[in-house]
Amino acid sequence: MTAIEIARQLAALGQTEQAAGAYGVAVHEVGEDNPAIQMEGAVYILQNGGDYKISYTWLLELYRRGQFREDCLSIMTQAFYEPNVKLLKTRYEKNCRRLAKYPYLFRKDFPSFEELPVRFYPFDDNGYVPFYREEERFGDYVKPRAEVISRNFFHDLENPILATDVYSQHELEYLNDNVRKSEWVARENHIYLHYSSWGEFCAWLQVLNLRPLTEGKKVVFLMEDELSLYPIDFKERFGIDYSQYQLKPVGIREINRLIWHTQLSSHNGGDFFNEIFDAHPNLITFPSQMLKGIEAYVQRLRESCAQAERDGGALDTSQMTPDLARLAWEVYNLKDRTDKDLLVVGLLTDPRATVGLDPAARIAPAVFLQPHFPNINFRLTVDQKGRTVLNSKEYNAIRSSPIFLGFKYIKTFTPLRRITTSYGAAVRFMQKNLLAYQQGELKQDIPPMIDDELTNRLMNRSFMVDPDDRPCQDSVLVRFEDAKLNPRATFTALAAFLDLPYTQSMTYCSMFGERDPESLAGNDLGFSTAAVYRTYDEYANDAERAFLEYFMRDAYEKYGYDFHYYNGQPVNETCLEQWIMQFTTLESFIYSAWKENMFPYITIQRGEVELSGEALETAKQEALDRYMRDLRGNWRLVGQTLMRGLRFVNRHGQPLHMMPKLKLDEALLEQPLYH
Repeated sequence: MTAIEIARQLAALGQTEQAAGAYGVAVHEVGEDNPAIQMEGAVYILQNGGDYKISYTWLLELYRRGQFREDCLSIMTQAFYEPNVKLLKTRYEKNCRRLAKYPYLFRKDFPSFEELPVRFYPFDDNGYVPFYREEERFGDYVKPRAEVISRNFFHDLENPILATDVYSQHELEYLNDNVRKSEWVARENHIYLHYSSWGEFCAWLQVLNLRPLTEGKKVVFLMEDELSLYPIDFKERFGIDYSQYQLKPVGIREINRLIWHTQLSSHNGGDFFNEIFDAHPNLITFPSQMLKGIEAYVQRLRESCAQAERDGGALDTSQMTPDLARLAWEVYNLKDRTDKDLLVVGLLTDPRATVGLDPAARIAPAVFLQPHFPNINFRLTVDQKGRTVLNSKEYNAIRSSPIFLGFKYIKTFTPLRRITTSYGAAVRFMQKNLLAYQQGELKQDIPPMIDDELTNRLMNRSFMVDPDDRPCQDSVLVRFEDAKLNPRATFTALAAFLDLPYTQSMTYCSMFGERDPESLAGNDLGFSTAAVYRTYDEYANDAERAFLEYFMRDAYEKYGYDFHYYNGQPVNETCLEQWIMQFTTLESFIYSAWKENMFPYITIQRGEVELSGEALETAKQEALDRYMRDLRGNWRLVGQTLMRGLRFVNRHGQPLHMMPKLKLDEALLEQPLYH
């Protein structure tokens, strides 16, 4: 019996859920060869309360292929469009009434709702598929509130912002929220929105809310050939002379944009990126700070405000500069003060964070933040459906942080260095710390240890985006090697992605304004490319690196790295075991670190008796041998889990996808791309 026969039989028996599943199998089996089955399945599922999105998708596919076009359009219109007409029409008419009174829209001949050239068919709560009536075609799915800034609006801040055909609610609000009012910058600073088609602009009023844009009168709408009016002389045309105003300092709640520089893992070249963005005229920079330290800093500021309130509002600003006093009063008087507000006021009062800030800029600055952890640790588990689940306590701390979630707009970038190189560099760093401790140069109570960096590196897949994770919805991965070998192309592209101007400050390295700093003792300065070519052979052997390359092969392919150690051959349990038995370099570092540094601190008790002498030494050695066996067992378990496939889901079973790679302009390349 075929799948379609099973589906029909189940449908006849009234087993709708099973029938819907069988129709799905049937449609998959016949593909495009039998559109009648796809049509039958779409109608059945729609009529019997199944997943409407399946019916919507199948009907849309059929229409686009030119099959049953009249029937598909009729069904979609009745099922998906007409139930939402009232809402679409109401929104359209509200926007028209609002714009009819708006002084900076110069065209008022709004068509009737029925004459609009585009219909919007809702697909879900977030988006629509537009239907272009004259062309009789459906466009691509659109999501007006998608939290993505898709273009470099702020590439040129010499002139007022000009953008064409912006139909994203999120981007419209972003422009309105981040471009400062003309009165505040003492010059003409309106946002000029140009639309190439009056009819299409009006059609989009069905799904947009222009109230936030019209209330502050910061936007000028230009239709079609009205583009020639840009920029308008407001003094001549409207009698408004903005030069008579005084420059207003940036307010705490004007700052609502965060650039999150992620810590993918240690020794990925993050300091270099911090040094490039330091002293940018449109950034407040706070790089390489432990998240716990940031949270403690915010808590201290909160307690200071609370203490002032308990003291009856006695806020002593007598010893403060005028700017500091202004910010102190501003944060003190804020209603519903948030952690984000407190972070912003703390940064605005720190001269290191604002060292390059342009107080007269057309836009409010963004906060540039790199919260750190001692390490990023991931756990691999297998759920009941056999899927590999990735979870990280440190990563969850970011995604749930009220500091992060307080920012309305978040751009995220992740630096990645060749994984085997950063692995070797991390082992070298730990070994150097250990030697410094042994020689008395590093003062701390507990000796530093050599971690299982192989597992840490293998399981750290921070370059994968969780669909439930708001901070990474608008993210990009940038290669350390590109940044070093092709800095102009890389940072021009990265500035464009982050919606910043590419400025002179990005052509050199600095930290808090100081040129070419030494981020760590012995690190390469500035644009030196030496770190690109180091292989750290004394800290990582070929088996360890082949193991990493094989189980990170999806990242190597996605991000353009060639294999240097894995030979490309299939890997089975035997090969895995051979690799593990050759992890002698890392094993020797871990073994020596425990034996030479932790043994003196270890006590072992048997019953009520504490061991000593030879018995203690024997017990210590047995414990260390057991630890090394467990270490190999863990490598074996991780390898076996990943051999099932490099497909991962989050805690809710949603698939993770890889962060897109930053695209460089080939015309700006100074050297061939690194592989």
